[in-house]
Amino acid sequence: MIGLGTYAYFWQHSERAPEPLSLIGAFEDTAAQGVELFQICDYAPLETMSEPELRDAARAARDLGLTIELGTKGIQPEHLSRFLALADAFDARLVRSMVYSADSRPTLAEAETWLRSSIRAFENTGVTLALETYEQLATVELAGLVERVGSRHLGICLDPANVVARLEQPTACVLLSAPHVANVHVKDFAFARQDGWVGFTYSGAAMGTGLHDYPQLLAAVRPRERGINEIVEHWLPWQGDPETTIRQERDWTRTTLEYLRSTS
Repeated sequence: MIGLGTYAYFWQHSERAPEPLSLIGAFEDTAAQGVELFQICDYAPLETMSEPELRDAARAARDLGLTIELGTKGIQPEHLSRFLALADAFDARLVRSMVYSADSRPTLAEAETWLRSSIRAFENTGVTLALETYEQLATVELAGLVERVGSRHLGICLDPANVVARLEQPTACVLLSAPHVANVHVKDFAFARQDGWVGFTYSGAAMGTGLHDYPQLLAAVRPRERGINEIVEHWLPWQGDPETTIRQERDWTRTTLEYLRSTS
């Protein structure tokens, strides 16, 4: 299933927006675009919402016919337990996370211990934990960690754009991750020369115009055959003013949805 995530609404949620979009507003916009899946990913207000606010958000998603996934950072057992409870509130069947967070950087041995202590609860509730590929951890180490824990409810959230920062090839990341992928983050990316030709900027691009070999990902991972959801997000730099930035963010979303629908 194709979905949108909070990173597709990054600037629309931002305080720079003239009228920042609420979470329920993002749900409504998602449904209006004919999309039935939304991933609430790294959305800070989620963890401070009251029980009535959570109930209202979950009810709004249900009324709009949306399936919800959640996303966070960190694998401390108590943190994962909190997100498992949030998953229950939204009837979410997937939680995306990262091995490291701002306040936690476990060794691989510690990470394995923590995951083993938490994964049974995910198994018992039918929720999958998907750990994202990113630059702080080599893809081969992440895949090895998932393999050692060895649960069908633990997988990888594949985002090959992230690993370029540690000089990994995105296509190699895709191949290493492919057997374990449980979720895909979809965005294109490219390098551009900085002003004065001194170095490069690495950032987002409109889907289909950058360096991402998405056909290779589709062939290696086979997400549509395996029932793996593809979540649209962007790395859109600030465009100088809120109106231009938000307009381009929305344009990139439409472009990515059209691209994904054309390949299905």
